[in-house]
Amino acid sequence: QVQLVESGGGLVQAGGSLSLSCKASGRTFSTYGMSWFRQAPGKEREFVAGITWNGDNTNYADSVKGRFTISRDNAKNTVDLQMNSLKPEDTAVYYCAARITTTNYVSPFEYVYPYWGQGTQVTVSS
Repeated sequence: QVQLVESGGGLVQAGGSLSLSCKASGRTFSTYGMSWFRQAPGKEREFVAGITWNGDNTNYADSVKGRFTISRDNAKNTVDLQMNSLKPEDTAVYYCAARITTTNYVSPFEYVYPYWGQGTQVTVSS
């Protein structure tokens, strides 16, 4: 069983930055493909960014390209999301998701991720 715990959410003004972190349990974190999703009030959950098991490939939603950066540290079992130039429309609950795979493809589809964290709130004020 994989357990994921997010941290780092909060309130920030538009144009500011936040860094989210997700810590995973398990000894085989280096075989997990990791992604971040978000869900705004009244909207469906959407893909934000993902990274392959070895960190070689990343994938970003068009809405966050150039502003968000995903990274991972397999020694610490963590995956981070650095969010810069935040906009009010980035306000959402952010979820960390994992799947056990060594493919070099980052899937943006939530149904392929069996493991999810509890979410962390990010609020961007205008």
